[in-house]
Amino acid sequence: MINHIAFIMDGNGRWAEKRHRPRKYGHRMGTKALSRTINNCVELGIKCVTFYAFSTENWTRPQAEVEYLFNTFRRFLKEIDKYAPKDCRVRFIGNLKQLPADIEESCYKAMADTADRPGITVVIALNYGSWDEITHAVNALIEKGKSSVTKEDIISELYTRDIPFPDMVVRTAGEVRLSNFLLLQSAYSELYFVDTLWPDFDKEALLKAIDHYNTRTRKFGGLSDKHA
Repeated sequence: MINHIAFIMDGNGRWAEKRHRPRKYGHRMGTKALSRTINNCVELGIKCVTFYAFSTENWTRPQAEVEYLFNTFRRFLKEIDKYAPKDCRVRFIGNLKQLPADIEESCYKAMADTADRPGITVVIALNYGSWDEITHAVNALIEKGKSSVTKEDIISELYTRDIPFPDMVVRTAGEVRLSNFLLLQSAYSELYFVDTLWPDFDKEALLKAIDHYNTRTRKFGGLSDKHA
């Protein structure tokens, strides 16, 4: 059973450009695809979904696009129950302190308000980058006086410390790379790359990804049962 799928939502801009629309229109439709994917995952019994919404590198995009994305986050935070089931638990991972103060505050409020909900866990990676996360973890351990650390020590300081590692990472729009996303957590995840642009990612595309996952044998560096 697949329990956690992480999505690199790529292709919003290209989707809009193909239709001779501004990039922000693509981001708007990408938000609808996010909501659709959450609900499809609920229907299929997936317990946790993670979405790469804004990376530490996305600050280099045109200022107008960054501002539009921030306003999109503000709408999402105001109307979470519109985008996700009312019983979902919302988590944000990333360096939230660098975000506009109102967004940071709303993120922490959303996490507190939904912490005890029993439904699917929806994780939004916001101002997230794996190298930033690893640096954060190392510095936190140094501050605690650690001179030697274990794998478990590092995991305990990751943004994802109480979130299971993803079983599969899905990237849309034909790009074949992880782009600084969950590099440690996805060490043994199944990787699935699809040409579909994110706004077009639907239930059929999700089922194809899960079908691919079900053909894989996850060995985690060991041998499959037939070779044991």
